[in-house]
Amino acid sequence: MSVTVLYFARMAELVGCREEVVDPMPLDPAQLFRDLDRRHPLGFPRESLRVAVNDRLVAWESPLQPGDVVALIPPVSGG
Repeated sequence: MSVTVLYFARMAELVGCREEVVDPMPLDPAQLFRDLDRRHPLGFPRESLRVAVNDRLVAWESPLQPGDVVALIPPVSGG
């Protein structure tokens, strides 16, 4: 059972890809972040990110289901 993780902006550059499949699936986005941060230089503290599951912003403790798509959204600036 797995989830797909989407990376954006600077985080995608640091990780070296825009998406990856994570298997085995973590329990929630918080655990996913901890696991990924051990493997990749994510470059952002969790507190500065938003997380979305299946195109909906969710809390870090929201349970994940097999096949979910998790987007880690870094802070953005612009004008």
